[in-house]
Amino acid sequence: MRSLAFAHPEPQRPRSRIWPVFIPFAGCPGRCVFCAQHIQTGCAQTGLDRVLETVEADLTRAHELGRGPYELAFFGGTFTALPEGYPERFLALSDTFRKLGLITKTRCSTRPDRVTIPMLKELGARGLHMVELGVQSFDTTALDVSGRGYTADQVHRACDAVRAAGMELGIQLMPGLPGDHDDVFRQDVRETCAIGPDNTRLYPCLVLRGTELEQWWREGRYAPWDLERTRIELTCGVGELWAAGVPVIRMGVAPEEKLQPEIVAGPWHPALGQSVRARVLLEHVKARIAELGRAPRRLEVPFRHSGEIFGHARELVDEYARIGLDRESIRMVDRKRFSLC
Repeated sequence: MRSLAFAHPEPQRPRSRIWPVFIPFAGCPGRCVFCAQHIQTGCAQTGLDRVLETVEADLTRAHELGRGPYELAFFGGTFTALPEGYPERFLALSDTFRKLGLITKTRCSTRPDRVTIPMLKELGARGLHMVELGVQSFDTTALDVSGRGYTADQVHRACDAVRAAGMELGIQLMPGLPGDHDDVFRQDVRETCAIGPDNTRLYPCLVLRGTELEQWWREGRYAPWDLERTRIELTCGVGELWAAGVPVIRMGVAPEEKLQPEIVAGPWHPALGQSVRARVLLEHVKARIAELGRAPRRLEVPFRHSGEIFGHARELVDEYARIGLDRESIRMVDRKRFSLC
């Protein structure tokens, strides 16, 4: 009986533990209509000197306890637009702990209109390894309506600048922005695949309390994606990104304790990433069945993917049954590859 072995569709990438440092709103030239970083990160806006002190104390403690190594990551603000001297101070602190073996790499998030090649080369010389650009979309209309303040051309120039500076590149997309129209997200995915970043994050747009977007939603001027559309769109998008070799390292905002009560509308789910990953895997299995050329009799799944195969709360059990794989014909094995027979 002919069998077909295949790998998981997700691109392989080095695993690292992230030590996040949140600097909400710091360096931002304004506030986008959807933005509530203090809610999204779970951290209140704090003076940068205080952030430096806290990070140094926490890293010192981690080193004393023999923890790590970690990749230090600055999120929540516009790192490259921090007041003069602060990017250098943060990177000097990172370098201190890199020499101690606690920190391996340093990354930051920033805006596409706040980077230049000379600036990035200087920061790279001080120890910055990766820049994640808060692109949100390559669609100029969506960017304009959302108050981002830059164009698609500036996004492309920023991606080129990061590469030209010799750094790793991350792209953050926000499906369902105000100004969204048919095919925007899918075109954003195609643009991202063409650029080929080292990773991407997908944050479906939410309506958070206290934002301008909340007012638009209440006035009927904005309608967020529902959860089912979000799952469908992300499944297609992640499948394309994985096929292009682009890892997706985050889907949806993290389930911070204070976040959920502040979401007034939008496609938030605590296991969105798990649900989407499982659906992409299901589509991959369907494609392999087509290659097999007949109805499947058994699917063998590596143990490491046993929690993913049926999705969140086993939501895909019936979907597998429809393609001829009921629960009795799917078994876990101590191997690295899947197998259909």
